[in-house]
Amino acid sequence: MSIKKILIIEDENSIAEVIALCVKKIACEPTHVISAEEAFKLLDEKFYDLILLDLMLPGMDGLDFCKNYRNNNHYHQVPIIMITARSDDADIVSGIEFGADDYITKPFSPRVLSARIKARLRDREFLKSKKTIVYKGIYMNPETHEASVDNVDVKFTANEFSLLYLFISNLGRVYSRDNIIDHLHGPGYPVTDRAIDVQIVGLRKKMGAYADSIEAVRGVGYKIPR
Repeated sequence: MSIKKILIIEDENSIAEVIALCVKKIACEPTHVISAEEAFKLLDEKFYDLILLDLMLPGMDGLDFCKNYRNNNHYHQVPIIMITARSDDADIVSGIEFGADDYITKPFSPRVLSARIKARLRDREFLKSKKTIVYKGIYMNPETHEASVDNVDVKFTANEFSLLYLFISNLGRVYSRDNIIDHLHGPGYPVTDRAIDVQIVGLRKKMGAYADSIEAVRGVGYKIPR
């Protein structure tokens, strides 16, 4: 198996050193830059398996980086973990709205960060073992993480792709918000219901004419009917 490459975008060198050490301890290769602008230059030339993103950056901040990255079809879309000193729900929801897949707050435990990184990488590898599926005009190839809606390429975030694949693979099954959290992040992960609803809204927007395929089941959760 090839060594996973992880891009660290963090302007505080002392924190970046701790993050890089966590990355090395799980046998991954870290690359560190101090700004979003530097990150985009690297992303133009190289592929990374995961991005660790600080929100408070000089120049372009982390939220704008996330938004620009997700909206640019030139880049291969990979998981983004936000690392932030902000712990308010509103800040976390904003990050998810702009395309982050996970978050961790400062100060953080190196063990927790390592576990989050491994979980996101493991989820991506797990999806690659799944078969290509088609639902109406939606095509999804987990191995290449490619998807299209009515033959138009769509860039889903890692969480959006995983969630839509879950719904389509289990038509008719209702998933509660807790079920969705467990599927995307693992048991006991501290995500608010609002954050899940935001991800559903973002997913529907990218599904075009099939947005209404995801139905809300009042008081229970979400499903795609048979």
